[in-house]
Amino acid sequence: MPTLLTLRTARRDDGTPVLIATGEIDLSNVDDFEKALSTAAAGAVRQGATLTVDLSAVEYLDSSAINVLYAEARNIETVIAHPLLVTILEVSGLSQLVAVESPPSVAER
Repeated sequence: MPTLLTLRTARRDDGTPVLIATGEIDLSNVDDFEKALSTAAAGAVRQGATLTVDLSAVEYLDSSAINVLYAEARNIETVIAHPLLVTILEVSGLSQLVAVESPPSVAER
C-alpha cells in the first residue's frame, strides 16, 4: 500500500520557489517525489533561482528519498527538515551540498 505523500509548489514572499512535501517519503512514492522535485528544480533554473525544499511536515524518509535529493542538490539552496530528519540529512552528507535547517519554531512564526 502506498504511503501518503502530498506535494505542492509555492513561492516565498521574496519569490524563492519552494517544493512542500507532507507525509512520508519511501520507495512506494519516491517516483512522485522525484518528478515533483525535478520539475520544481527545472522551473527554478529557468527563472535563474534556486529551490527550497520544505520537508518540515515529513517525519520519515528512506534512502531512496535522500538519493533523489542528492541528484538535484546542485539546484537546491536549502532543505527545511523536520527536526527528526536533520541529523539523518547531516549524517548522509547532504548538508555538505545544501543548507539543511530546522523549521522556525511556532514562537518565531
